[in-house]
Amino acid sequence: MPRSNRPRRRSGQASGKWNRGAELDLERARFGIPERQSAPDGEWNVRRITQRNAVKDYICPGCGLIIAPGVEHVVAWREDSLFGADAALSERRHWHHHCWKTRSFRYRR
Repeated sequence: MPRSNRPRRRSGQASGKWNRGAELDLERARFGIPERQSAPDGEWNVRRITQRNAVKDYICPGCGLIIAPGVEHVVAWREDSLFGADAALSERRHWHHHCWKTRSFRYRR
């Protein structure tokens, strides 16, 4: 008997990526949108990074300490950059929550 090359599936079941359960990741959706904040040093876009999404080491510009992987923190970049949105996005910085809230408004980078 010749071999059949068709995959054997149960009827009514999707395969591949559609079979994995298409649940919406609410945590990622909620924290993925940047929040706009006004401060004496300008307009800022601020995005929260959850513990699960923090996967690299960063140096906090507020305290100079390392933000280790797995530590929840914020990413901030200027909204009103002189060189445009692309330049502002490339100059974004990762901050500890406390350092961001208590930062000195003399920070201009």
